[in-house]
Amino acid sequence: MKVGLYFGSFNPIHVGHLIVASHVANTKLVDQVWFVVSPQNPLKPANSLLNEYNRLNLVHLAIEGDNRFRACDVEFKLPKPSFTIDTLSYLNERYPQHEFSIIMGSDSLLNLHKWKNYDQLIKHFVFFIYDRLGFEAKESIRGNINYLDAPIVEISSTQIRKNIRENVSNRYLLTDAVRIEVETNNYYK
Repeated sequence: MKVGLYFGSFNPIHVGHLIVASHVANTKLVDQVWFVVSPQNPLKPANSLLNEYNRLNLVHLAIEGDNRFRACDVEFKLPKPSFTIDTLSYLNERYPQHEFSIIMGSDSLLNLHKWKNYDQLIKHFVFFIYDRLGFEAKESIRGNINYLDAPIVEISSTQIRKNIRENVSNRYLLTDAVRIEVETNNYYK
């Protein structure tokens, strides 16, 4: 099976993430999209993150009933911080029957040179890149890079967390199940 790995903090997962994942799944470039919840991104501060198990639960709630998607906690079992090359090595050993690719925004692609063993990632894996406003990445890196014509959705988890702290509605930015779970548990207050 061809699996597109969509790495992220998903702090929280929002409809922008789901729109991108749905676009990738609909293109038939992959058979399934796995949302890989990162417990700790080495390029982001850990103090703003909701507990990884709560974030994983939010991903489960967001994708419930859609068999094109899967929530993945593989990085919970690996040393922290999470490095993509280590995760992919682990997944290739555990699931040799699958062909893994990486789904990321153009903003992340521009930072790829900062990633551990990024040259090995480019050499061995297919990348599917969706545009983020203000981050022109086309032709910035050579490799098996495929630029998607995905909708540009400018929704950020940072803005959602700010809305929560300021008691501003996140209706339509989060799925109903995620929004209810966040509100019920007072996440991000």
